[in-house]
This record gives sequence, structure tokens and C-alpha cells, in this order.
Amino acid sequence: MTKFVVTYHAPVAAFDQMKDATPEDMAEGMKAWMAWAEKCGDGLVDMGTPLAGGQKMTRSGATPSDRGVAGYSILQAENMDAAKALLEGHPHLEWAPGCEIEVHESMPMPS
Repeated sequence: MTKFVVTYHAPVAAFDQMKDATPEDMAEGMKAWMAWAEKCGDGLVDMGTPLAGGQKMTRSGATPSDRGVAGYSILQAENMDAAKALLEGHPHLEWAPGCEIEVHESMPMPS
């Protein structure tokens, strides 16, 4: 099985909308995520966490990231097509307009 790193991306407006969410709203939103996790079964290695406050690091220093990374998960699947199949109907894509998911194959380190 191959591991895949999934990153969730959202526009600033989606993050702003969460500022006013009540604990009940957040619990309700997590129901869809938990249903997705159950559907994935053993294919979901790490549910991950939300991410915030990203920094872009370069040789000249660090600046706030503008990539809208909202979180990550780690999947395992036979191939990229199987990993993408695990992401079909993912609740992140329904969160707000402009939300996206990227999936990247984790490659072995060179010896």
C-alpha cells in the first residue's frame, strides 16, 4: 500500500465563516467528516487536524502563507486512482465555495 498526503484548501471567506460557528455548529459539521472517515476504513491512516497560521519560509525569512491550507489527512491505497476514490464526496468540498482538496503520493526516500 502507498501512502498519500491530502491537503485541504479553503478561501479566507470560509475561515471567516467559521469564526461565528457555535460548538453545536462545529459538532454538526464533524458528523460528515466522521461518516467519511468510517467510509474510508483502513484507507484512512491519520484523520489529521485543522491547520492555521502557516508560514512560507525562504532564504530571506518567513512571511504568512497565502495558500489557504486548512488541514491535512493521510490515506493509504493501492494507487492514485484508489486514493482519489476515497476522497469522492468528501465533506470539505461542500464546506464553502472555493474549497479544494489536493492529494499527493508519498514517495520513498532515496537510499
